[in-house]
Amino acid sequence: MALILEALVEISRKPTLAGVAAELAMFAAPLWVAVLAGLLLGWAWRPGWAAGLVRALNPDPAPPPQPSCSDGPNSSAATKADGDRGEKLAVTEEDLEHLCRLVEVTDGGPVWHKMMDKSLPNMRYLAWRRDPETGPPQYRSSTVYEDATPEILRDFFWDDEFRIKNGWDDMLLQHATLKECPTTGTMVVQWVRKFPFFCSDREYIIGRRIWESGRTYYCITKGAPCSDVPRRNKPRRVDLYYSSWCIRPAESKRDGQMTACEVLLFHHEDMGIPWEIAKLGVRQGMWGCVKKIEPGLRAYQAARRTDEAPSRFVFMARINSKVDAEQLRSFEVGSDASADIVEAEKQSLACGIPKILLVGGAVAMACTLDHGLLTKAVIFGVVRRFAKIGKRL
Repeated sequence: MALILEALVEISRKPTLAGVAAELAMFAAPLWVAVLAGLLLGWAWRPGWAAGLVRALNPDPAPPPQPSCSDGPNSSAATKADGDRGEKLAVTEEDLEHLCRLVEVTDGGPVWHKMMDKSLPNMRYLAWRRDPETGPPQYRSSTVYEDATPEILRDFFWDDEFRIKNGWDDMLLQHATLKECPTTGTMVVQWVRKFPFFCSDREYIIGRRIWESGRTYYCITKGAPCSDVPRRNKPRRVDLYYSSWCIRPAESKRDGQMTACEVLLFHHEDMGIPWEIAKLGVRQGMWGCVKKIEPGLRAYQAARRTDEAPSRFVFMARINSKVDAEQLRSFEVGSDASADIVEAEKQSLACGIPKILLVGGAVAMACTLDHGLLTKAVIFGVVRRFAKIGKRL
């Protein structure tokens, strides 16, 4: 980086603008050669992530297929153990154990670093991030809503119909139920979500289930295989997806009464774009998305006070597997390597300058030099390798 800065300073000392322009052109020539070489290699190699970027910017997603998976797990089976069922459930007790360890910060993962602390009159939001050795960045958040019950929040987050009707989750374009188990409340659903900027829409096949312990709810959603729903070129399917909540009563900041509710969320997914770019997008867009949830919740509370019949999603959200406190305590026995939650990292500006310049330059080149998505894809790919950002595509 020092050599590049020295070269730029030397160029700026040229006596005429024409001389500076000529020197800059010669200085940039190797970069253009690299871009052209990347175009040729990319066209021959055509990696999956570049092919995804070349797709239409805002495609019209095909309608979701009709439910074509087999029926849900055998509802007449005993409810003692998931393994006793005729068909393996999409979400099992092992997933509950994992969520409990995340909640108690005993899962043995990396340290959580605080990245955000925001408030509204009736809501407070805190967020953390950590970067595992393998896999995408992981996020943890705690949101406390005043004047809300765990039951209303459980139903609210499960109700895909209201997500679209109200628009509080404006990234959700389509949803369909593929499977459901009337005994455990387990569902497998299909989502199509809208992505901004240069990304095409994404498809998710999600398994979800809720456990109840008193008035605390463990709501698990994660990517689930479903071979009966064929993959399509558009929208691109996201396989690695995890988004789960612990919803529990909380103390109100107003009077100390237990009239508030905390939602502890754990989320990660591999969207098929470089992780450093995804992290930048999450950091910039996180609060804008989160603050839309609270008005949506208040509208949901108002709707529930009317005679309007609850949706099928709410009916399924109320079918919960029971778990007692002793079993939950047994889940918490594990490594405490991640038991620290620290304040936001204060990265040195000097250390961050090369990455900022490279990523900023990539955005500028992608947005101004060419409107073709292939060029954008190659530019971002080349810069990613120079900056060594992201661990995989």
